[in-house]
Amino acid sequence: MPLPRDPKVRLLTTADIPAGMRLKEAAGWNQTETDWRNVLSLAPDGCFGIECDGDLRATATAVCFGRELAWIGMVLTEVAYRGQGFARRLMEHAIEYLRGRRVNWIKLDATDMGRPLYTQLGFRDEAAIERWIRKPQPFPLRSATLDPFVLDSSLDREAFGADRSQLLRVLAGIESTSIAGAGFAMGRAGSRAAYFGPCVARSAEVARDLLAWFLERHAAESVYWDILPGNGEAVQIARDFGFERARELVRMTLAGGSDPAPLNNKDALVFATAGFEYG
Repeated sequence: MPLPRDPKVRLLTTADIPAGMRLKEAAGWNQTETDWRNVLSLAPDGCFGIECDGDLRATATAVCFGRELAWIGMVLTEVAYRGQGFARRLMEHAIEYLRGRRVNWIKLDATDMGRPLYTQLGFRDEAAIERWIRKPQPFPLRSATLDPFVLDSSLDREAFGADRSQLLRVLAGIESTSIAGAGFAMGRAGSRAAYFGPCVARSAEVARDLLAWFLERHAAESVYWDILPGNGEAVQIARDFGFERARELVRMTLAGGSDPAPLNNKDALVFATAGFEYG
């Protein structure tokens, strides 16, 4: 195709959601209009796109969790416009934006397609991350009694390594539950499958109860669950509950400044991530 005319990087707005949905559908991703609306609300100054030839052709989002950590996601380019450097341009713009905010660490979950670019930009592999799927099937009624969601910021910070309470408050309004002092779980609708996560728990037994709560409510749907396989207990639970591994990605990290203090996160407490756009 001919070179695109006058590509421009600009901020995304809610008016771009239909175009964002078109891009993510072409990529086969699971996000909904609500997901786009939430990320735009959480990062109104950190969602970028490239517009050219009269339409939005590429996107990238950067959600900040204080100054400790930021997460880049929704890196999408329309198929016909790939190979024009749009993803690189947006990534460089996002990194510059985050360094301007003096964010210590920048992370993302990389697909095989995006990983070479991220490596060139200085990101380094941190851990594997996997998407597991459970097809619709009957689920026996659970016996555990769970509580309405109450934010346990100290537990989540211990697990995640940064303050993501703003994100959790947004996601809690969709579907959530907790076990006081022991863990919490959330979920949301997807365009291809219901999504389980995030889930943070102090034991595998608690994580099983939280997953059972979600599966009981979504037995008639396919369910996606993103797992850090370094948490072997999460992998075993996934197998026990009938999930199968569907995708493998790589979690990557980049220092936002010179010699930042390390994040003190505990992946052993993370039984489900919040999604590739949030970590």
